[in-house]
Amino acid sequence: MIGRLSGILLEKNPPQLLVDVGGVGYEVDVSMSTFYNLPGVGEKVVLFTHQAIREDAHLLFGFGNAEERAVFRQLIKITGVGARTALSILSGMSIADLAQAVTLQEAGRLVKVPGIGKKTAERLLLELKGKLGAEIGAGGAAAAPDSKSDILNALLALGYSDKEALLALKTVPAGASVSDGIKQALKALSKG
Repeated sequence: MIGRLSGILLEKNPPQLLVDVGGVGYEVDVSMSTFYNLPGVGEKVVLFTHQAIREDAHLLFGFGNAEERAVFRQLIKITGVGARTALSILSGMSIADLAQAVTLQEAGRLVKVPGIGKKTAERLLLELKGKLGAEIGAGGAAAAPDSKSDILNALLALGYSDKEALLALKTVPAGASVSDGIKQALKALSKG
């Protein structure tokens, strides 16, 4: 199994790269988040990889860090999510955004990713619950996940952006009710 490549970046044709490792050129498919953080052509590159062997092909998928590869591997374990769909998810949203969507069980954010329908989004949320996103709860408010989701949805309905709403949500104290949480979040937003 090829787990890491270190070599010279020869070509960049999204989403595929050609990396020269000791005279052998490896074709590697990468997510757009990895692609945008690559060095220039002719420079040294290090990628964490996942090798997929099928009847008709041997494929390499590359990632800028081990965390992104780990999330990719979690995604491809889910029924109906192949490597291309997993790359699409990682291209369409950051790992933090995906973890937040899983924590708050928000299928709507996943449906925005091309190739993800409502049923696939719901299956992703169900299967990733407890495996991805638990660390997000520790970083912000420790309110119950249901109330956090309701507060966030209320802020989004009021016209605030995802980023503004998530920042405001972090100011909500642990155990706050939905109505109190919305009031606290709106106070935080008015100060900003």
